[in-house]
Amino acid sequence: MAALVRPRDGRVIGGVCAALARRFGTSATTVRVIFLVSCLLPGPQFLLYLALWALLPAEKTRTAAW
Repeated sequence: MAALVRPRDGRVIGGVCAALARRFGTSATTVRVIFLVSCLLPGPQFLLYLALWALLPAEKTRTAAW
């Protein structure tokens, strides 16, 4: 499994759904649809998204070694 970091590419808002999709080997679109559908149910889904956005580290960029 891949590390749980917010990727630089494939982000829509904060990269949380893309990070979860990469971690679990699914499509980012699938995770986004699941998140949107779950927002119709009562619960702290939006707060959990914000917490993951704040707590997950961003993917580090590669630096060229010249």
